[in-house]
Order: sequence, then structure tokens, then C-alpha cells
Amino acid sequence: MPRVKYTDSDVALMARMMRAEAEGEGKQGMLYVGNVIVNRANADCLDFKDVRNIRDVIFQVQGGNYSFEAVQKGNVFYNRARSAEKRLARKNLESWRQHPAKYSLWYFNPGGECPPTWFGQTFAGQFKNHCYYEPEAGTCDSVYR
Repeated sequence: MPRVKYTDSDVALMARMMRAEAEGEGKQGMLYVGNVIVNRANADCLDFKDVRNIRDVIFQVQGGNYSFEAVQKGNVFYNRARSAEKRLARKNLESWRQHPAKYSLWYFNPGGECPPTWFGQTFAGQFKNHCYYEPEAGTCDSVYR
């Protein structure tokens, strides 16, 4: 059973997002970004109570802006999804989860060292330029399932 229900359209959209956000960090970096996307679709807490599918996650607006920089700047729309990224997206959607993004709901590229917390969330780890953050214990149990 997949981690979240999805369509072929969701796979293509997620693959484009993964590529736009982390192509420079290779397959592993793109998988970590995919982890965060799927985690948000499954998280019934915090800022993610009203997102239940891949499209909702990718086009979510918070504080007047899209949640992902690739949507804000339009990068997600520059390139079609390639079969390699689609395979990675399906891998995330079906089962793949790994530290540091295993339970992460946020990531960002600080251009330097990762802070120990980010907007009150706990640092889970770093991969190349991206820092990953997971919710404080007890604030979002649904992400740990």
C-alpha cells in the first residue's frame, strides 16, 4: 500500500518539484525532498491539516506565499518530469523514507551552517546544502506513523 494515494499526474508533478528543488544534490537529495512532500500529505497537524494529496502540498500557500521556493519562483515549471525523477517520486510515494528527512516536514538551504532549530522545529540532519527539520515530539504524531 502506498504511503499516500497518487495518480500519474501527481507523480509527474512531484518529480518536477524534486528536480526543481534538489537536482544539484543528485538522486539522494531529490529523494529527501520527496520524503518531505509525502510527509506533509500524511501529517494531520501544524500547518498541514488541510493538505491531503501531492497537489495540495506542492501548491500550499502559507503567509501569502507558496510553501516551496520552486513554486514561488516558477522553477518547478521550467522542465518536464523525466523518467528518472518519476521513478524516484514513485519510490517515495510507495515506501522510501530515510534519515535525515524520514520524519521531516521542512527543509531549506541556509547558505551556511544549519541552525539547531528553525522556527521552533528540531534539526534532523543535513544532506549537502539542505537542512532538514522535524516536528517537536508530541506536536505531530501522524508524521511518525
